[in-house]
Amino acid sequence: MWETYLILSALLLILTVLPKIPSPHWIFRFPDFGKIQITYFTIITFALGFIITKTEYFWYLQGLLLAMIIYHGITLIKYTPLYKVKKHPQTDRSSKKYHFISANVYQFNTDFKKFIDLINKNKPDIFLTMESNGDWEKALQVLEKDYPYQHKVTLENTYGMHFYSKIKVEGSKTHYFVADDIPSIEAHLKTEDGFEFVFFGVHPPPPSPTEEETSKERDGDILSVAKRVTKIKKPVIVVGDFNNVAWSKSSILFRKTSHLIDPRVGHAFVSTFHAKYWLFRFPIDLMFHSEDIFIKDLKTLENFGSDHLPIYCEFFIDHHNDDQEERIEQADPEEIAEAEEMIEEGKEENGERDAVVTED
Repeated sequence: MWETYLILSALLLILTVLPKIPSPHWIFRFPDFGKIQITYFTIITFALGFIITKTEYFWYLQGLLLAMIIYHGITLIKYTPLYKVKKHPQTDRSSKKYHFISANVYQFNTDFKKFIDLINKNKPDIFLTMESNGDWEKALQVLEKDYPYQHKVTLENTYGMHFYSKIKVEGSKTHYFVADDIPSIEAHLKTEDGFEFVFFGVHPPPPSPTEEETSKERDGDILSVAKRVTKIKKPVIVVGDFNNVAWSKSSILFRKTSHLIDPRVGHAFVSTFHAKYWLFRFPIDLMFHSEDIFIKDLKTLENFGSDHLPIYCEFFIDHHNDDQEERIEQADPEEIAEAEEMIEEGKEENGERDAVVTED
């Protein structure tokens, strides 16, 4: 039992320390994803310590585990209702409520009907699909009557992206910020009640042993979006499969350089991946918004056969309300320079991806 306790303590310490090392290699970035699980296992190991035979090093290890619990807890508590954030009601100057769904559909998932039924059931004003290829585009044609505004980026490399809207789209474009096979969608919308906003859909590549060796392209892509957002004077929503967690260094840098708000703070983790394994589920499908976007609800919906759960969001717009201004964090000059450097590194990385990816 002592050996098990010792091995678990050492492993949890390594997983806690690795993300603090400033390397983009996936080995150092991946433990960020599992901070929730690392915290749970640290608590369990701490409790386990009290039922084993004590040795002269016992209290040192228990003190170390307690320090790790506090360290992780200080970060994670911000993404729970225990961290109080003021709620803001709609007023007569606000827009009406709108809804969107963001879903990584998993390119090799062929249960198209289940996703279509999900859309028909929830009736969002907007929905975004990621990993949607030609087969998915064809399947989703049945929804085009209800969603007359579309922007399609059909790819077979697991980075295809499709945007559908009932709200009028006045203009849209595809960005390839760091690589010519990693798209982002920028859509400018105008509601019937006269409110304008910009919707960004993003899906950068993850650092992992099976995909990109480093996080350079991912970080460069999302920070390029942040840079673009600062040039837009309308309310903004950025959503998608970030392949990142909200507390990672690059996500925090994204939030600070874009001047956007993370709606998970004071709300919930909203974990999405892996859809089939709740114990090992990470919150990597993220959303950020500008101060004039107010979130009424943010949650996951039921699994439709993908490896990601879809995100559902209800929001309204209010141009005349400064209540959220204090939630905006500004990047300092050093952080802005770091973001620019990461963008350039992302462009130079030139990740090797097949144009057509098949399920092995």
